[in-house]
Amino acid sequence: MLKKIKGFTLVEIMIVVVIIALLAAIAIPNLLRSRNQAQEAAAQANLKLIANALENYAAINSEYPTVTSTLMGVTPPYLSLDYFNGVHAGYTYTHSLSGYSYLIGAYPSGGTTLGSFSITTGGILTRN
Repeated sequence: MLKKIKGFTLVEIMIVVVIIALLAAIAIPNLLRSRNQAQEAAAQANLKLIANALENYAAINSEYPTVTSTLMGVTPPYLSLDYFNGVHAGYTYTHSLSGYSYLIGAYPSGGTTLGSFSITTGGILTRN
């Protein structure tokens, strides 16, 4: 007597593989889009945080700082993190400071499809 071997056929396994591939094709782009939106939202929030620190500094000192280390070199600091050194949430930050105005930019690092942003004197946020 021959024993009947239980298991899956090749056709059944291929159908499962095709279903998993279709689900991955739908889920992965949505995941990447959500990640990009989160990074952009974090960059905008960081720019607003930096602008808020600059505005607070100017309210107390009657002018904006000319170097960013001034924002972190006091107790308590205006900014607790130096956003201008390194990459933060996929973005690098640049600055142009004078005693009477500022321009802070957030630019995506690497070859991503993220947008760039800037914030100017008075906290005016724009997408570049």
